[in-house]
Amino acid sequence: MISFIMGVVLLIAGYFTYGKVVERLVGPDDRKTPAYTKEDGVDFIPMKPGRSFLIQLLNIAGLGPIFGALSGALWGPVVYLWIVLGTIFAGGVHDYLSGMLSERNNGASISEIVGKYLGPVMKTIMRVFSVVLLVMIGVVFMVGPAQLIALLTPDAFGVQFWTIVVLIYYFLATLLPIDKIIGKIYPVFGLALIIMALGIGGATLLHSGERPMLELWDHFENMYPAKEKLPIWPLMFITVACGAISGFHATQSPMMARCLTKEKNGRKIFYGAMVAEGIIALIWASAGVAFYYNRAGDGTGLQALLDMQGGNSNTVYQMSKALLGGVGSILAMVGVIACPITSGDTAFRSARLTIADWFKIDQQDKKKRLLLSLPLLLIGYGISKLNYAVIWRYFSWSNQTLAMMVLWAIAVYLCRYRSKISSWMASIPATYMSAVTVAYILQAKEGFRINAMVADIIGIAFAAVVFAFYMIKVYTKAGDTPLVDTPLEVK
Repeated sequence: MISFIMGVVLLIAGYFTYGKVVERLVGPDDRKTPAYTKEDGVDFIPMKPGRSFLIQLLNIAGLGPIFGALSGALWGPVVYLWIVLGTIFAGGVHDYLSGMLSERNNGASISEIVGKYLGPVMKTIMRVFSVVLLVMIGVVFMVGPAQLIALLTPDAFGVQFWTIVVLIYYFLATLLPIDKIIGKIYPVFGLALIIMALGIGGATLLHSGERPMLELWDHFENMYPAKEKLPIWPLMFITVACGAISGFHATQSPMMARCLTKEKNGRKIFYGAMVAEGIIALIWASAGVAFYYNRAGDGTGLQALLDMQGGNSNTVYQMSKALLGGVGSILAMVGVIACPITSGDTAFRSARLTIADWFKIDQQDKKKRLLLSLPLLLIGYGISKLNYAVIWRYFSWSNQTLAMMVLWAIAVYLCRYRSKISSWMASIPATYMSAVTVAYILQAKEGFRINAMVADIIGIAFAAVVFAFYMIKVYTKAGDTPLVDTPLEVK
């Protein structure tokens, strides 16, 4: 219990301390934001900071901090370290600066931002990579909530029916102005999300006598049921995904950057939402550890549920029902359903915006929005027919790989336009994630399946080479006087 409480306290403290340090690097001022200078009634619309925060939180807090945290709980309390430290020193930096760089560049999509600081080749790679990732995320967050709703309505309709219902909603949310659907229903979903988090967290604490929450210092080890096959590094750092750092967040931040009314609200909306998501992930990870490791003495109970038909969805349902009872479990499940739906809709919306920025397509024209939205949703529906577990694994790796590329772009920005020392706040987590993502894909089942030790060595070597290239090409050539950073023009 103490480990969990300390984790929550550290996350909140990180927002007020390290978050403030990161904010000073940007130096928010009173300039007019793109919400006013480019207001179009569709994507560029001024929003109150409270609503912007809520939308940003619901955009990024999909199934990742729930499903990923539960899967990460298989390694035991050690997962708390990655969630807390990753959120403060990697995820928060990534989310805040990707959002503010978009705001400073007229609300540009993250692919355009990365291209500006890493060059035209990386811009093309990021454009393609971002769209593919966003469609995969849309699919994950289409099938996931459909499975959860089907569990709550076993005698009504099946997963296929609810998948189509979710798809129809996604189509409307992707096509219509951001304040017509997303801006109106998110407060309701936000209430469900808060109830879910408080319910599961509170119930886990109340059941600490019956199901004690393991302390980190007593179980600082790899507790995975098949630890010889699944080491902590790099697998846990990919599995937890959105609960510590997520490239998906960088694709979402530009949407709120286009609605920001004051630059000084950026830390509350971007860094603050990441900290809130870290708390959600910590709640589910601690609940998973407490609920299963203390029943069988290891994680076999949790692993068995995750391996069953329904996987993570069934695990969430069983935990909510056992911890909160009938009514409480329904409220918790509604919150869990709200999370993926409010990320899936904006995933497809971000894909539309990325393509629109790529080809300079005016989004005030309804027909042009329709021509972009409809194919994306149809492709997503086709992919939803594939194996859900396989899609999730590719999503996790792609997600962290995108985060790694965004962090390198942020490091270059800080080095060129702020200071060499400040760039270490991005270059250190970027180097770490470079090693993690390469080592993972080389040894994973969905990757190249080479020897784990060899994969780890190659991953570390790759990170070292990239870091050396950064030091030679950017760090050593950056002047002491910041250059003038000309904003990108986005139509």
